[in-house]
Amino acid sequence: MTGRVLVVDDDETVRDVVRRYLERDGHEVVVAGDGESALQLVAKQLPDLIVLDLMLPGIDGLEVCRRLRQRHSVPIVMLTALGEEEDRVVGLQLGADDYVTKPFSPRELALRVGSVLRRAKGAPAASSMGELADGALRLDTVARSATLNGAPLALTTREFDLLVFFMVNPGQAFSRPQLLERVWGWDFGDQSTVTVHVRRLREKIEEDPANPKRIVTVWGVGYRFDGMR
Repeated sequence: MTGRVLVVDDDETVRDVVRRYLERDGHEVVVAGDGESALQLVAKQLPDLIVLDLMLPGIDGLEVCRRLRQRHSVPIVMLTALGEEEDRVVGLQLGADDYVTKPFSPRELALRVGSVLRRAKGAPAASSMGELADGALRLDTVARSATLNGAPLALTTREFDLLVFFMVNPGQAFSRPQLLERVWGWDFGDQSTVTVHVRRLREKIEEDPANPKRIVTVWGVGYRFDGMR
């Protein structure tokens, strides 16, 4: 799965290496060295995916992510330094779909980009499910759209995938490592990624996110989708 990818990083060497690896995989790549330039490029033509460094001059990556999410659901893969766990969590809360920690393998980043694009454009397994429903919550897996009480739900790629997974596996408890593997395709990783995405989903689909009825916590295990019983 290929697409048009915007790479945003203030390090020219990083931009060049990432661009070459992504172009090798067949992607069309445009680059930006700061947040303002990135937002201008997005305004001219929305890319299929954005690789976004958090540490940018001027408008930092977190603010760029926040502004993008106000208007677009374009997938975002963050680049973060190893010690920036708090910023990484904030980025996920703002709606980033994935992250890669610096120093990183360009090949790993390229694989992550391909994985996110496949999910964003609709994996065959997911699209074959058609419509999923839980009361007033409805998902169209072909169009990759969601509504609640008839109103559109703005879900990121990972949020949509996670919700689909829960809805096709109701009543089953899954640990965070299991969800990382089944939804993200990771066999290792930061489990707070799952926690943040569950929290964001609850804010969007639960009447009272503090007392969820659909996605419930199974203490000592992880999460379970009960639906509106």
